Amino acid sequence: MPAATEAASERFQGLDQWNTTGILEALWAGQSRAVAACLPALPAIERAVEDAAARLGSSGRLIYVGAGSSGLIAALDALELASTFDWPDERLAIVLAGGLDFSRGLDSGTEDDPEAARTRMRGLDCTAADVVIGVSASGTSRFTVAALEEARQAGAGTMAVACNAGSALLAAALHPVLIETGAEVIGGSTRLGAGTAQKLVLNLFSTALMVRLGAVFDNLMVNVRPENEKLRQRCVAMVARIAGCGPETAADAIARTGSVKLAVLALAGVDGERAGAALGNAGGNLRKALGTCPKPE
Repeated sequence: MPAATEAASERFQGLDQWNTTGILEALWAGQSRAVAACLPALPAIERAVEDAAARLGSSGRLIYVGAGSSGLIAALDALELASTFDWPDERLAIVLAGGLDFSRGLDSGTEDDPEAARTRMRGLDCTAADVVIGVSASGTSRFTVAALEEARQAGAGTMAVACNAGSALLAAALHPVLIETGAEVIGGSTRLGAGTAQKLVLNLFSTALMVRLGAVFDNLMVNVRPENEKLRQRCVAMVARIAGCGPETAADAIARTGSVKLAVLALAGVDGERAGAALGNAGGNLRKALGTCPKPE
């Protein structure tokens, strides 16, 4: 029996003869079903987030693994963590079948090489502090399955995202996340609904994890790197909102301290080394630091 993601739905037979409106409506409906399929997975994602937050500490790594279009989706989630949440580059790894050079397109054959995956994972020297996220729409990518098996054997936390129940990838993970997206509008094209569901699940996981790790205050991404003018203005606006001051005062505090969190603490009366110590003792959590740091006399 073929996997659900590989099935050709009778509902969309003759698609090539439909008018463009009908094609677009069918594709939209398929995407909508994929998003809805993520709702039952929330409890599994929650367990993965809580476990990851407890494991990572001050040195654990997030390691994303995948092949083909699923690997691209995994890489995208990983690469956005640095600029959005200031996740340290040295605490992030991306292990894709075929590597990260996409100038010649995707190398589909590399996903059938489990030994290459095991070798690369061994090279990372995974520990119990690391969290490895494997993504495969079918759940059968031998590269991704082997990588998770190797990571779990080393004691790392493992999360699998797949769209077929009973797949090998889900069985390999401590935290299996099943998204039953079913047959695609175009049979087997998992860049469609399954791809959307994988992107959403990874986004939910990583964003909730960053909230748990203190990269967010209220609903503001206070760890954002001010790497361009738009982001610099966003940082000023965040400091002004949190500290209840004007933009000029906020901008001056950022210029003096170099970050949103330190600027807020400075405006609360805690500057210099004491602010850094307060943040360090609070594990980088601004709310905790504001609640515990001593005020100047």
